[in-house]
This record gives sequence, C-alpha cells and structure tokens, in this order.
Amino acid sequence: MPVPSTAPTEHKLLRDTVRQKIHEAITDGTLEPGERLNDEELIAWLGVSRTPIREALSQLARAGLIEMAPNRYTRVTTPDPAQVVEAMQTLGVLFGGVVRLAVPRLSVAARKRILSALDTTVTELEAHDVPAVNRGALGVFALYVDECGNADLQRVCRDTMDGLAFRLRLPDLDRLVDWDRMTEDFRRLRTATADGDNVAAELATEAIHLLPGEKR
Repeated sequence: MPVPSTAPTEHKLLRDTVRQKIHEAITDGTLEPGERLNDEELIAWLGVSRTPIREALSQLARAGLIEMAPNRYTRVTTPDPAQVVEAMQTLGVLFGGVVRLAVPRLSVAARKRILSALDTTVTELEAHDVPAVNRGALGVFALYVDECGNADLQRVCRDTMDGLAFRLRLPDLDRLVDWDRMTEDFRRLRTATADGDNVAAELATEAIHLLPGEKR
C-alpha cells in the first residue's frame, strides 16, 4: 500500500507564514484590539492568495487572537475586563502543571535564565509597569514550558497561551487584580525555583493566576 507523503506543501508553508506574520502584528500592537481585518488589504500586505489568509485567520481565531462572525466581521480580539479572572485561571491550570514538571529538570543554565526573567518581572511589578508585565510574565512561563519535557503539554500551551494572555492586555490590569499579592507570589515562585522546590513553585504559579489554594 502506498504511503502518503507527509512533506509540507507550499500551501501549508504559506498558511503558516501568514499566521506568523499576523500573529506578530497583533502581539506587537501593529494591529490593534478591535481592528477589522479586510481580506483585500491582507492580500496586498502579505502578497498571497485569499485561501492561506482565511486558513491562518481561522487558526488565530481558535487561539483567541481573532474574532470572526461570518458575513459580518473579522477583527482583532478586544480584551474584556470581565474575562480577566477566567483567562488567568485557565493559564494557571496549564502553567501550574508545567512549572511542577519543569523545576526538577532545570539545568544550571536554564535555571539561571528563568531566575533572571523572574527578577525582571518582579522589578516591573514593583514599578507598576503594566505593559511590561503583560509582555514579560508570559515570557517567563514560556521558559518553563520549554523545559517541562512533556510534548503534549507544550503543544497545548503553545496553541492557547498567547490568546489567553492577550485577554489580559488591559491598561488598568493592576486595578483588576491584587497587584501587591501578585508581586509577592512572583517572589515566592522565584524562591521556589531557585530552591528546586517544584510543589512550592506550582502553588505560587497557581496563586499568581488567581486559583484558590492554601490559606495564608
């Protein structure tokens, strides 16, 4: 029986390239929340046909970065303050497991990278630099994802974490959550990671993301 080829086609490569370019434009602010995405403008910008653009937009919609309503609109998602807790808790469920798996596996170099990133995020939290925290905190947990050693969990995180984190990109996020407590929980995560205590690191991660846990 002939074996189907699994080599990527040019069409698949185009779709992936288009998705990456639109993704970057959303996350770096080139495409702003609520901005409508017009097929003709995207075709002119990206220099590809409509089909890979629509496929890329559908993937970004599943990730939560795009909102689509057939025959009405395709637009960049607008973060909603009412979704902050739900998005943070979903990230907490994912990242808690990631951190618990990653911490015992960290090499000296990986631990050093993560601790440095945590130090930066704590400094940004102390300065109430909300945009920096919005960017940097996701980057911190992406480092743990890289080190967790579970390919299935890595795939789930990479498919969903950008869209969930995008919902938290609100200029007044520091008024929607307990900022001082979050700062302290990031310090706890830093200490636990430095000590190699994966359970304490998991609990700190879950607390950062507003999951109920141990009483304090």
